[in-house]
Amino acid sequence: MRPVWRVADVRAAEAGLMATLPSGALMQRAAAGLARRCALLLADRGGVYGARVLLLVGSGDNGGDALYAGARLARRGAAVAALLLTPERAHADGLAALRAAGGQVVDRPPAGVDLVLDGIVGIGGAGGLRETADQLAASLVEHRGRDGTRATVVAVDVPSGVAVDTGHVPLTDAGRPRAVHADVTVAFGALKPALVVGPAAALAGQVDLVDIGLTPWLRGSPALGVTEWSDVAAWWPALGAASEKYSRGVVGVATGSATYPGAAVLSVGGALAGPTGLVRYAGGARAEVVHQHPSVIATDRVADAGRVQAWVCGSGLGTGDASAAELRAVLATSVPVVLDADALTLLVDGKLADRLRGRDAPIVVTPHDREYARLCGEMPGADRVAAALRLAAWMNAVVLLKGYRTIVGTPDGRAYVNPTGTPALATGGTGDVLAGLLGSLLAAGLAPERAAAAAAYLHGLAGREAARGGPVTAPDVAAALRPVLARLA
Repeated sequence: MRPVWRVADVRAAEAGLMATLPSGALMQRAAAGLARRCALLLADRGGVYGARVLLLVGSGDNGGDALYAGARLARRGAAVAALLLTPERAHADGLAALRAAGGQVVDRPPAGVDLVLDGIVGIGGAGGLRETADQLAASLVEHRGRDGTRATVVAVDVPSGVAVDTGHVPLTDAGRPRAVHADVTVAFGALKPALVVGPAAALAGQVDLVDIGLTPWLRGSPALGVTEWSDVAAWWPALGAASEKYSRGVVGVATGSATYPGAAVLSVGGALAGPTGLVRYAGGARAEVVHQHPSVIATDRVADAGRVQAWVCGSGLGTGDASAAELRAVLATSVPVVLDADALTLLVDGKLADRLRGRDAPIVVTPHDREYARLCGEMPGADRVAAALRLAAWMNAVVLLKGYRTIVGTPDGRAYVNPTGTPALATGGTGDVLAGLLGSLLAAGLAPERAAAAAAYLHGLAGREAARGGPVTAPDVAAALRPVLARLA
């Protein structure tokens, strides 16, 4: 799990580290790593020598990092031009280093640019870019390099204009982000929330973390963690010689209806792809489920399903009285439950939320933003991590807040973000597959927060695999889960 740190924690760690180093040494470390990454990018565009590099330089240390990195590139033969947004506040020593290396200060971008270094605003910025900087950011798409392709944009630590602690990005009246859209972000010492959550994550591009010696100085708890493949592999239930279908776990699936049989088929498909040994289905789509998945044991009601180690409830269930009765039956059990889609609507309309808070067994809820709004009375807003944690504390449940960067929040204040999300999953039925997989992981014995993080991660990978073949449907995602999960065997 990769830790992600808030600005205040990073600032405190930087202060502690700098107190042990000669003046300027930390900035030189950052600049060296930044220049090295830029040189690698330029190698793919004809090399550093003769490359045209534009520095967008704001005030303070972020601009200083860009200037020192530009000086290093200039010494290797690049033509480096610095555009100072606030000349009177530019980092004096960095500017002197750039000039000494042969770099120039310009008052407008040069005609041809291979690489743009965004050093406008660092982790202290807030509220989006101001007008002049915003116009420069918007014009970056117009720059072309020696090969005629668009200039590569590299952000220094974070893309300028984003809200670093939340990942929020202010928009112009026309709906355009008031921030730099980077191809690569070179982060120093620690990941920040804006690099992994919210709309800002999409503006960061590929994120490279440069080690500047900060890790021993980071204190307290990270803001959140980023799930990695190694985490999922470590959590995955291992099969042994004595394994059999019941010891691997049995998951119950109470989804779908005569009106929405597809939801049942898809959620059962997600559950079958997971690590459990048996799936029991209870609901109005019994015939369709058995036809598509003959290994499933199917009944009409939760009460008749038999023993399970976890329940999945809600996808396509409906919101009538019979559906509410099935949800009550699921909540009355003593096993972990996943509540999705119609189950979340029933919690609000049927006033069943009190049954959650008094329940001893774990609960995982999987809202998208509109379902979150129905539960909480408002949309998640700019800080999606905080929103997930508020709902988790209120419901005493693990919350899987779905989105491009899905957030998992726990009642005790821990948060995780999934890095494998893809817009290709924004299509009907993919959430049903996710819910089924999540239930299978719970039934196999994973802790709720691990099950939620692993399910989101694997579901995202399956979405990416399915997208390789063109437009994605939910059955494509269910099918793609199997080869993805086979890598864990």
